[in-house]
Amino acid sequence: MIVDRLRECANDVDTIGSNSSEYGHPLDRTVGAAARVHRSVIDRQRISLSCLPRIRESAVGSRRPRASNVQRIGNSRTRDTAGAVMNVTFHGVRGSTPCHGSEILEYGGNTSCVSIDVPDADPIIFDLGTGLRYFGRTLSADDPFRGSCLLTHLHWDHIQGLPFFAPLLADGAHVTVYAPAQDSGCSVEQVFAETIKPPLFPVDLAVLPGTIEFHDLRNADFLIDGGPAGDISVMSRSIPHVGHTLGYRVEWNGVSVAYLSDHQMPSDGSFGATDGALELCSDVDLLIHDSQYTDGEFAVKSDWGHCTMDFAVWMAAEAGARQLALFHHDPSHHDDQLDELVAAAATSGAAIGVSVFGAREGLTIALSG
Repeated sequence: MIVDRLRECANDVDTIGSNSSEYGHPLDRTVGAAARVHRSVIDRQRISLSCLPRIRESAVGSRRPRASNVQRIGNSRTRDTAGAVMNVTFHGVRGSTPCHGSEILEYGGNTSCVSIDVPDADPIIFDLGTGLRYFGRTLSADDPFRGSCLLTHLHWDHIQGLPFFAPLLADGAHVTVYAPAQDSGCSVEQVFAETIKPPLFPVDLAVLPGTIEFHDLRNADFLIDGGPAGDISVMSRSIPHVGHTLGYRVEWNGVSVAYLSDHQMPSDGSFGATDGALELCSDVDLLIHDSQYTDGEFAVKSDWGHCTMDFAVWMAAEAGARQLALFHHDPSHHDDQLDELVAAAATSGAAIGVSVFGAREGLTIALSG
C-alpha cells in the first residue's frame, strides 16, 4: 500500500538533507481512514496585546557542538508559567531546494521548518519544508499528533515535507494549517489538493489518515489555544515576495518570535520595509529572517523575492529586534562560506546592538521572560 510506503519513507534515516541522527524516532502506527480536510477564512480582527518585557541579551554567533544545541536566553527553564521557556528549534534552514553533501553538514540541507515548543501546549510549526520530516521523528508515537502550522506561502520548498510528516500518517492526528489566501481565488485547501495527487504525487492528499484543517489568512491577529499554558497570540502580515506571502509573529508569556522566511528587499538595493514587516519585527526577542543572497548574488537576482544578510541585519536594528537568526540559506552556500558570511553579519550587528547568528539544523533557542 502506497501510504505504508510513505510511512517507511518518513521514518527512513537516510534521506537527502539529513545531517543529524538526533531526529531518529520511528513511528509504528496503524494507517487508517481517509483524512478529513476542512477550510475556513479568518478575517482581520485586532486583539490588543500587552507590552512585553525585554529579555537579557546574549551572544550566540559561534558554532556549537551538537551536544550543546540549546541556547538559553534568560534564566528560568521551569515549567511554571510565570517563568516557563519557549523553545524554538530549527529543523530545516535552506531556501529554494533541499541539498546534500559533506560541505553542508554543519548548517544542514533541509528546507524551511521551525518548531515552537510551549510547555503543555501543542506544537506550533513555521512552514512545511523537508525539515518537517525530521521534526516528526522527534515526536512521541504514544498519542495522536495535534499541532498548528503557520505557513508563509505555497512554494515547493515550504510545503513538500507535508506528506512525509510521519505523525500525519496515523489515525487521530490533526494539523491546523494557517496559510496566505490566494489572489487567484482558489482556497489553500484546493491548492494542496491539486498539488498532492497523481501524477505529481502517488496518492491524493485525502488518503493520508490524519486530519488537515486549513485557514486562509491575510492580515490577521488571532489566538491559538495553548491549553494549560494559556492563549498564544499570533500576528500575520503580508510581506513582499513572489506571490502572496505572510510573515508571522508569535507571543506567549512575555516573549516573542517573528518569522520572515522569504522577504523581498527593494530591488534597487536600498534598505526599506513595509509597515507590516516592521510591525511583525518590532522589539521582538528573536527574529528569524531571510538572508539568502550575497550582495553580488542580489545584483543579478534582485527580483527573485529575497534579500541580503546586510538587509536582514538592518531590518533587525530598524525594528529593535534583540536577536537575529540568519535563515533561508542559499543551497549553493557551503559551511565555510556561511561561516564567513555569518561572522561578517555578526560583526555588523554588534556595532548597532543586534546579536546575530546563523540558523542551523538541530539548534534550539530557549526564550524566557
